[in-house]
Amino acid sequence: MIYTYLLAFALILVPVVLHAGDSTASLPIFQQPVTTRHTAVIGGKSITYDATAGHLTLTKEDGTVRARMFFVAYTKVGSADPSKRPVTFSFNGGPGSSSVWLHIGVLGPKRVRMNDDGTTTPPPYSMVANDESWLDLTDLVFIDPVSTGYSRAADEKTAGKEFHGYQQDIESVGAFIHRWVSDHQRWASPKVLIGESYGTTRAAGLSEHLQSRYGMYLNGVILVSAVLNFQTIRFDEGNDLPYALFLPTYAATALYHGKTGTTLSAEQRSVALRSAVDAVRKFAINDYATLLMKGDRINADERSDAVQQLGFTGLSRDYLDRTNLRVNIHKFCAELLRDQGLTVGRFDSRYTGSVANPLSEFMERDPSYQPTIAGCFSTCINDYLARDLRVSTTLPYEVLTGRVWPWDFGTAENQYLNVAPALRDAILMNPDLNVWVLNGYYDLATPFFATEYTINHLGLPAALRNNISMTYYEAGHMMYLLPTELKRMKDGAVDFYRSATGTN
Repeated sequence: MIYTYLLAFALILVPVVLHAGDSTASLPIFQQPVTTRHTAVIGGKSITYDATAGHLTLTKEDGTVRARMFFVAYTKVGSADPSKRPVTFSFNGGPGSSSVWLHIGVLGPKRVRMNDDGTTTPPPYSMVANDESWLDLTDLVFIDPVSTGYSRAADEKTAGKEFHGYQQDIESVGAFIHRWVSDHQRWASPKVLIGESYGTTRAAGLSEHLQSRYGMYLNGVILVSAVLNFQTIRFDEGNDLPYALFLPTYAATALYHGKTGTTLSAEQRSVALRSAVDAVRKFAINDYATLLMKGDRINADERSDAVQQLGFTGLSRDYLDRTNLRVNIHKFCAELLRDQGLTVGRFDSRYTGSVANPLSEFMERDPSYQPTIAGCFSTCINDYLARDLRVSTTLPYEVLTGRVWPWDFGTAENQYLNVAPALRDAILMNPDLNVWVLNGYYDLATPFFATEYTINHLGLPAALRNNISMTYYEAGHMMYLLPTELKRMKDGAVDFYRSATGTN
């Protein structure tokens, strides 16, 4: 995608504040919602919309303030009939992440400027009009959970107990959505949730919670780089499941970096990718899973054969043998390109980075996140909120924070959080609920085969299994960083909203 072309669809800011809080001599801690009017061109069509940014106050029924949650809402001007205009609530993961990634990476009317290969431009970074924004399809509300972004608990001493956990988070974000829908008279609107990474965990839980707690039935749930069952991604002793479920992504990564013995063009690699992951899927779920089940009862011939077959990982036979046929993701990232002094990314294994310690057993840092992606999004969201959306606060914007830890996953000892049953129950309660799952072939944080495993174990009746659709992208966890995949996401969104909400 050519960026000079994108710049032709420039965002026009009308320099007038429609309503704002009282001005003060000094910056406030919390921002009363302030609305500015803008015009964007998306897909060749002009759209006028209001952007509202600020804090929504969560209270108990007696009026006691619980928290002030920061949000940014984009609503199309002139949409008189709410039943004809969907509203989508968006959030990211972590736990501890703000909504910045989906906001200025894919959905909003402006996005970070990226190179054509999905890498960032040099600092200080900048934003461009987003011709692939979803604002032509739906109003958008970006939610920062408590302690992320500019959201804060009323009492920081009790924030951990009240907000920093799976169930607490579902309750507080659900309360926000209920309040926003009620305050803006949008109960009649088609409603969609979209979450990324741990945000998919939240979205699955919310899909059931909103329906059972508030009677708020949804039209759609969109899961970007999903993790619903944490047993599928935790490399704990005694849990062999991830070793099988990560194999197809290991194979895709080795193929991408030319570690399978064949040099391919980009076009050839794209074709080979699908063939390779299909073959590894079959191996992982059949022969390999059986070998793992045998444990120490595996014989020498079986072990030798498995080492040879695992060559698609790009790792040496000696290394595979010494790992007892079980390759941890952090070890894989460190080992694959060790001979080149490089490590591959966890969020996106197409990325590589240099290492300080060439003998390190585990990856030192994730080159697909730090330093450029983190710095780029942090710079852009702070600048955008202050200059374009008129947000004034003394608070630091917590892009991805550790202040939510320790996180309460709400599980007993030796259990894994599994929210797949909540999603299943939401569909059973609401057979019209549509679910769209987006997967990156090069995502080593939430690998696509682990997601497939989870979806295939939902236990839905056959008549409802088609409620869930899956799409695959030749990128990683944040597939939208690659301009070609950003466009594919928008094309998929057009189809999804038409099917899920009945709107064009």
